[in-house]
Amino acid sequence: MEIISRGFRGKQRSDDRLPPGQYLTEDFPVLSAGPTPHVPLDRWEFTIDTEADQVHRWNWQEFTALPYETPTVDIHCVTTWSKLDTSWQGISLDVLFENVDSAAEFALIHSYGGYTTNLPVEDLLDGKAWIVYRYDGEELAPQHGGPARLLVPHLYFWKSAKWVRGIRLMDQDWPGFWETAGYHNYGDPWREQRYEGD
Repeated sequence: MEIISRGFRGKQRSDDRLPPGQYLTEDFPVLSAGPTPHVPLDRWEFTIDTEADQVHRWNWQEFTALPYETPTVDIHCVTTWSKLDTSWQGISLDVLFENVDSAAEFALIHSYGGYTTNLPVEDLLDGKAWIVYRYDGEELAPQHGGPARLLVPHLYFWKSAKWVRGIRLMDQDWPGFWETAGYHNYGDPWREQRYEGD
């Protein structure tokens, strides 16, 4: 006689949520490739540019008036730390893409300060990514990417670009900052895709 049904897993252990080669941290390390840009909210904007050069634009007031979500996710940095159950508030990319007419398969994310990273468009949609502006109930601090950053928790955290200002949709893939420096083009933590060739 089966005592526990097959669907019952109980509470998921943290080591089941830890990709290979990662360690758990309770703090929130700060890693950046350059100085922290400070963008006044009255000058902040977010854009989505299509491959047909159509531009969709939101200022801070318009952006924060959109329907938001409060995802709680695990994040994994390529430098081997992971942080579980991080709480955010922001706008799903599904909302931002509602009126975007595009057949592009690739996206290049642009940040204030010049940082870029590339992603397949499919990794931004279907509840997989957000532009977040609050962390743990507080406004997102500049050192963590405030006023707003991309959050793509299923990939290494360098793909979750800080200080995000726009997305360029493209027919061809174009590597970003770390990808041109030898990091993996995709960055799946469960497959340890840290560097080119992994």
